[in-house]
Amino acid sequence: MVRAGAMGARLPASGLDIFGDLRKMNKRQLYYQVLNFAMIVSSALMIWKGLIVLTSSESPIVVVLSGSMEPAFHRGDLLFLTNFREDPIRAGEIVVFKVEGRDIPIVHRVIKVHEKDNGDIKFLTKGDNNEVDDRGLYKEGQNWLEKKDVVGRARGMLFWLS
Repeated sequence: MVRAGAMGARLPASGLDIFGDLRKMNKRQLYYQVLNFAMIVSSALMIWKGLIVLTSSESPIVVVLSGSMEPAFHRGDLLFLTNFREDPIRAGEIVVFKVEGRDIPIVHRVIKVHEKDNGDIKFLTKGDNNEVDDRGLYKEGQNWLEKKDVVGRARGMLFWLS
């Protein structure tokens, strides 16, 4: 079967005629489908919120968006994060942080840590594939990151073979 498309083009009939399928359902079937969809969405949200609580991270799973951490991580790799405040940040650790004025978190390695006598920790980051540290990425006048800037620390990863 062939049907007419936009501007007279003829398109093959699709098995994914969703609206036609919905019109064929009786009210009980339609309510059941809507309820199933709502259950799937609410389950996904509950799992996400549960991960946030378990990991103490506002974003327990992130996707690597750039090549700045190659060869350790490539674009598209998934990182699993935790952000337990009592764990000290160490040089060599991979952190995900947000910079004021930027919406997208950055995944980079801690290269220097400064701990003051009062327990305050400041640290400097750099992408493994970058020539210089991240001071150029931080907000103007900021030379170090603090724990409040950290979204999480990489604890595991899932990578794609291509």
